[in-house]
Amino acid sequence: MDATVDSMRSGSAQPISKAKATGRLADPIFVGLLWASGIFVLILLGLIIAELFKGGLPALQHFGLDFIWSPAWNPVTENFGALVMIYGTLFSAIIAVVVALPLSFGIAFFLTEIAPQPLKRPIGVAVQLLAAVPSIIYGMWGFFVIVPLMAAYVQPPIIDIFGNLPLIGALFAGPPLGSGMFTAGLILAVMIVPFITAMFVETLESVPTMLKESAYGVGCTTYEVYKNVSVPYGKTAMVGAIMLGLGRALGETMAVTFVIGNATRMSASLFAPGATIASTIANEFPEAPIGSLKLTSLLQLGFILFVISFIVLALSRALVRSRLD
Repeated sequence: MDATVDSMRSGSAQPISKAKATGRLADPIFVGLLWASGIFVLILLGLIIAELFKGGLPALQHFGLDFIWSPAWNPVTENFGALVMIYGTLFSAIIAVVVALPLSFGIAFFLTEIAPQPLKRPIGVAVQLLAAVPSIIYGMWGFFVIVPLMAAYVQPPIIDIFGNLPLIGALFAGPPLGSGMFTAGLILAVMIVPFITAMFVETLESVPTMLKESAYGVGCTTYEVYKNVSVPYGKTAMVGAIMLGLGRALGETMAVTFVIGNATRMSASLFAPGATIASTIANEFPEAPIGSLKLTSLLQLGFILFVISFIVLALSRALVRSRLD
């Protein structure tokens, strides 16, 4: 009897010991794979930065730092500068955020506080579907629908009313072409609304119910609860959502290329055609001969766009950290 028990114990101990040995072997392998994954991201990012910098270095050596501040872009005389594209990138992205922010707040507030239960899911799915639409579809829609509407019904009355006013008149000057900075900003706003709204909804839904019920208990209205409880509670995540939308708008290519007008000149007018870094690269990269000054200038533009995106990311992290502190 004792021999049988001992044999059973020894038999059960063998699988346990094998499992322990396998676990001891698998654990360092798993940790090594995790380290390799993290290091791979850093290496890949470093290679991208190095390739862009190396490819654009001849343009920087030829033009110096004036390349960043020069508004010239003339492939015939091979005189290139980045200022027009930097201006267009920042200007259109800021317009997009200004337009998208109140829309995202309104949609998120409606979904979390106002919408009846049967409407929440369809509207939420519709917002998610907007995020899944390819950017080229937005560009085609903007070119065939929004641009004609802007040229026929929106820009002419605005130009007539505000175009001759002092100070602000420069923002609305020019012919009603339909395409331009403002149109590009509108298309970008539609594209980033789903991203910002989704994060806003998640943030507002994470607000403890007890906090909102306490506010309602002391007589606050729905708007006061939203303003004084929900938004302050999730303001850190909301700042991150806004900066995420800004970063998305900065790097958009095809949708902007369709509607911005692709004119390499600067103008204070919202309705004037312009160009962004991404749209310029998309338009002129296929026509740039290998080894030419134009190609290196385009690569330098890509490096500048990367630097701008990095600055936006660093700024967003600094803002979130300051609010957490």
